[in-house]
Amino acid sequence: MKKTVLAICGSTRSQSANLFIIQYIAAVLANDVKMEVYDGLTQLPYFNPDLDKENAPPVVETFRQKIASADGILICTPEYVFSLPGVLKNAIEWCVSTTIFSEKPVALITASASGVAAHQSLRLVMKTIYTDLRDDTQLLIQGAKGKIDPYGHVSDAITAGQLNALAHAFLDQLHQPLANQTNG
Repeated sequence: MKKTVLAICGSTRSQSANLFIIQYIAAVLANDVKMEVYDGLTQLPYFNPDLDKENAPPVVETFRQKIASADGILICTPEYVFSLPGVLKNAIEWCVSTTIFSEKPVALITASASGVAAHQSLRLVMKTIYTDLRDDTQLLIQGAKGKIDPYGHVSDAITAGQLNALAHAFLDQLHQPLANQTNG
């Protein structure tokens, strides 16, 4: 049976390098994984703890359910002003009062011009909410626009190799009992 992965793109651009990377990973894992790309980041309201006391807004509940029902989560994001994009951070904040990310296998890719600060921030956030995060399912792609052609194809052989390795490590993670995994 195919594993299910919810992919979250931190960029809202229709032709973003991050979305192309998600599509690349989906193609690599097509025989083993059913991947859904979540496209509702811009519909989530700004996080407000007062709205999260008993019942969160329906769009938030739908997002949370998608996370809860997925076997794993793939996040691919750019870096904006040395940080995570606001829409991505907002989406994660809506999940902090829950345990839906706890011990959930997660793969992280930061693809941007630099990306160092956003990648470090995302790693910290994911560790804080107790995701199952491994070193081999994390990747920082610097100079991302130069590694993906105008048609959305990964044109850099080293990057393609890194993405293939991450995809297969993530697939392995999805099939491993949690006790056999190490947090990175």
